[in-house]
This record gives sequence, structure tokens and C-alpha cells, in this order.
Amino acid sequence: MGAYGCTWVKTPGFDRVASEGLLFTRCYTPNAKCAPSRACILTGRNSWQLEEACNHLCFFPTKFKTYAEVLSEVGYHVGKTGKGWAPGIAKDSKGKPRQMTGKPFDKLHKQPPTKAISKNDYAGNFAAFLEDQPADQPFCFWYGSTEPHRGYEYGSGIKQGGKSIEQIDQVPPFWPDNPVTRTDMLDYAFEIEHFDNHLTQMLDLLDEKGQLDNTLVVVTADNGMPFPRVKGQEYEYSNHLPLAIMWPAGIKKPGRKIEDFVSFIDFAPTFLDVANVDGTKQGMQPITGTSLLPIFKSEKSGQVVPDRDFVLIGKERHDIGRPNDEGFPIRGIVRGDFLYLKNFMPDRWPAGNPETGYLNCDGSPTKSDLLGLRTQPDLAYYWEISFGKRPAEEFYNIKLDPYCLTNLAESETYQKQMDQLRTEMTNRLTEQQDPRILGKGEVFDQYPYANAGERGFYERYMGGEKIKAGWVNPSDFEPAPLD
Repeated sequence: MGAYGCTWVKTPGFDRVASEGLLFTRCYTPNAKCAPSRACILTGRNSWQLEEACNHLCFFPTKFKTYAEVLSEVGYHVGKTGKGWAPGIAKDSKGKPRQMTGKPFDKLHKQPPTKAISKNDYAGNFAAFLEDQPADQPFCFWYGSTEPHRGYEYGSGIKQGGKSIEQIDQVPPFWPDNPVTRTDMLDYAFEIEHFDNHLTQMLDLLDEKGQLDNTLVVVTADNGMPFPRVKGQEYEYSNHLPLAIMWPAGIKKPGRKIEDFVSFIDFAPTFLDVANVDGTKQGMQPITGTSLLPIFKSEKSGQVVPDRDFVLIGKERHDIGRPNDEGFPIRGIVRGDFLYLKNFMPDRWPAGNPETGYLNCDGSPTKSDLLGLRTQPDLAYYWEISFGKRPAEEFYNIKLDPYCLTNLAESETYQKQMDQLRTEMTNRLTEQQDPRILGKGEVFDQYPYANAGERGFYERYMGGEKIKAGWVNPSDFEPAPLD
């Protein structure tokens, strides 16, 4: 994002929200995968507090009501375009599909710049939503662009985006710096710009209609880049996300940069606070997050609310591909300059079993390139840090090592700090009744995978069944299990 100093991705829409509102430097999702990350936004609860909804592609429990459902009930015009809560199945107590993020507005299409980009005319569908809005009725809208989800048209960032690989000032050092990686990164950038283009149109439309001044606009992403060692993991690049918020009528002294820790669980209570609605009285489960209104009403930059000084993160099962559909459970805490991670099952493969395609890592040119380095002694390091097994504990100084490459867990120098964070994390998760901390973590692996066609993938594939996983490449599958 340009607002953060990136020069090879052009994001005038995001940058406008940041300059006319607030730019946050420490926003985190609790769980860096599509469905559980969005579940945290919608409920105001951490993913380990959401039963099945902690998992990717789950059956969403009926007991957890979303802020969008509540706002609809109290008289808001609520809608969405693109991807709402997904993937998974969400039905009410009568078996009817729930509108987790509002009534869908997806009918308008336009020719996309590449075949890999959705035909959804997001901005046009937002205009249709506003046309459908009764006079003087408040609205709530979810813009869920499917860009920059995989896959990409290889080379589109160069061909259609007019970019060059030399424009990238730095390739994250956990990937090899070569033309394949750089081209893949530019394709990713091109799709971000597609998202931002529609955002810009939406802001302009609100401006034209005289509604922008009293509209709260929140722009973020559900997880880190869909590249190896990022999306679906719990490192700094996985969970630390962009966030810009504008509300001309409600934010004092716009243009501030905020250093408070913010979690996705803070969005739902913020929206309900702005709407003056008590979510619990409307049937929501108790909310763990806290409203951002004190930051909006302040005129301070930097650290505004003193006790916003940490976030909790974690995951259970994401994509299938391990024996018995098992996950790779992690819990972590970020406080100050340090990230502590607890890997509960270090004997499992963090990105999924090699023989079934490392399924918790989306297929991509970068992934394919990395997998080819496993047997090259001078370059196998890149494979190891993205796909290899991990120790039970990891500890990183994310100020000095934002790429999380130097694990300090065995360093005597940092034992006291690590012990403090481990204890704090455990105590806070115990207060939140996290089953994994309470010794009942196996429940997360017992919840059924919602897509029956892929359930039991490992056993079926290894048994010879021709079962496909459409989000990876056929070449991602190792010919045999690795030690």
C-alpha cells in the first residue's frame, strides 16, 4: 500500500482513506486464513472462541450471530458484494442459508483485465445497493473483493499493469530473489490495484451522493499474501495487516498514524458502538474485542489507548491434506517488539503433508519454484523455512527481524521475556476458555470439514482415489512421504 511507503503498488483509494482518516501500523488478524479471519471480524470473538468456525471451510455454528445480521434486524440496509464469509456452510436453525454479511449484490458484471480476475463489477454493484437503499435508512455494506486471491494470470503485472521486476525494492528473504518470484509479486500487486480501483469508485460515488461525510469506511485484508510461509501461517507477514479507517464526521484530526495494537475482533464492537446497538441484547454471543471509538475521538497520534499493547493469534485446521484431516494448531501473542508462538503438534507438517501437495499453501509459481529447491543443497533453505517441520516454540524480535527468520527460543538472553509472554498468553487464553489450552484441543480436528467431496482427502488420495485439490498445482505433490 502506498500509504505505508510501497512504491510498486499504486493504491490511491486506500491512501485516500488513510490521509483523510487514520492509518494503523499494528493491525492483526487472530487467524490468517479466509474463513476464520472473517469470522473474527463478524463476531468480535477470537477464532478459538467460535467452536467449528475456528476452522477453515467449516459448518458455521448457528449460535454465533454476526454484526451484519444484528444491524439488519435493527433497521439498517445491509448488503455485500463479492466474497463475504467463506468458504464454508452457514445456515440458521431452520436450515436456511444465512446472509452473514448482508443481502448479496453481485448481478452486475464487466469485462475484467485478465481471465483470472472476477467479472464482478464491485463498484457497480455497490451503486445498485445504494439505489436499493430506502430514503434516510442507514446502511452497512461489505465489499469483499476476490482479488488478490489466487490464481493470477502469470505476467499480468508486467503486461497489463505496465510494471517491471526492477521496481520491487526488496523480495522477502524467505523466498529466492529471482524473476519468477518477482513476476508473481507483480501479478499480486496488479490484483491489489484492481481491488483499489473499485474502492476508489465507491468513495467517489459516496462523495457524489453527499454520503461520504457520515460514512465509516474500514479497509483491510483478511490475511497476508497468498504465498509460501505467509497466508495460513502465524508469522508477522501472515497476521500483521494493513488498516485504514476514515469517517469525516466522526474522526477527530484526520491524517494521524496510530500505533495501538488492533485486532479484527475490535471491528464488530466498533460498528455496533457507532450504531448505538447492544449486540448481546440482540442475540450475539459476548464480544471479546473493544471499540475503536476512543481512538476516533482522540486527537493523539502514536499510542492512544495505553492498554492496547498486545494481540493474541492462533490457528487450528485450515486446508485438509494431513492424516485424519488434522490441523496444525498454533497459539501466539505479539507484545511490543516480540512474537511468541507455540506449535502444539511439531511432528506435523505446517503447510500440509508433502505427499498430498502441501495443501495449506496455495498453488503459485513461487511455490512451485520453492518446491523444486528441496533437493538442491545450496538452496534447500528456502524449502525448509516454508515447508519444513518446526520446533515446539518460536520467539522473534519482529522489530529487528520482521521476516521471522531468527528463532530466539533457545537463546538464554531472551528466556525471561519468552517466559513472560508464554505465561501471559496461556493466562489470557485460559480466561477465554480456549479448548486447546484447557486440554481439549482435539475437538477442533473432530469438527467435520464442510466440503464432503474433500473430506478424508489424505486417506483417499493415498489409497489411490483420483481426488483433486483445485487450489494447488499437480506438481506440488511429492512422489512419496518425506521423513
